[in-house]
Amino acid sequence: MSCDTKKCTNYALRDVKFYNKWRRMFLFLVTHIFYMIRFKLVYRLEVQGKENIPLNNDFIIAANHLSTLDPPLVCGIMNKGVAYMAKKELFENIFLRWWLNWLGAFAVDREKLGVSTIKTVKNLKQTGWVLGIFPQGTRQEPGEISNITKGFASLAKSTKCGILPVGIVGTNEVKRFPFTGKIIVKIGEVIPYSDDVEDMVSKWGEAIENLTGFKYIKDKVQV
Repeated sequence: MSCDTKKCTNYALRDVKFYNKWRRMFLFLVTHIFYMIRFKLVYRLEVQGKENIPLNNDFIIAANHLSTLDPPLVCGIMNKGVAYMAKKELFENIFLRWWLNWLGAFAVDREKLGVSTIKTVKNLKQTGWVLGIFPQGTRQEPGEISNITKGFASLAKSTKCGILPVGIVGTNEVKRFPFTGKIIVKIGEVIPYSDDVEDMVSKWGEAIENLTGFKYIKDKVQV
């Protein structure tokens, strides 16, 4: 069963009231308490560059992607609610739809950047939330930054949001015992939005290379 157009639009367009105090509280409990205890106890989490996080909401968080731990990790280190885009097919499952709704996520069509997506990100700027996105789309092996999609830069241009680069190292290594892992998160300086999408993509790739030590492969950028 596929997600019909009307339902997908409902899950893609989130108004300001959707991001209320109850949803923020739920996100805090899940990420700041449940996950952060694991990150600090098992992975000895180290965060650098928190001073680079803007006080306003005029930015998009863009991080490299190594593991399913990355979304709650980014949420846990931020002083704001972080809303993620999730592929629309996930909203077909009743439980996943409930879970994603309460975490503030919204549906997106990976084939194209819809009007609803742009409106939702603009609405986020009026709340205590920001958009979180992984420009690589899916999880990648550590060592290189490649297969970057340009959609995040186009979204930054359309919504007049800067891009906050976040470099993640260590979440790909599964650990279960206390103090057996190590996660390092480095937050870079905001990349100002501009009309030059290609330039924003390059600046993000270079920033993540500097933050993680992974090699930025410029010829592996996708449309």
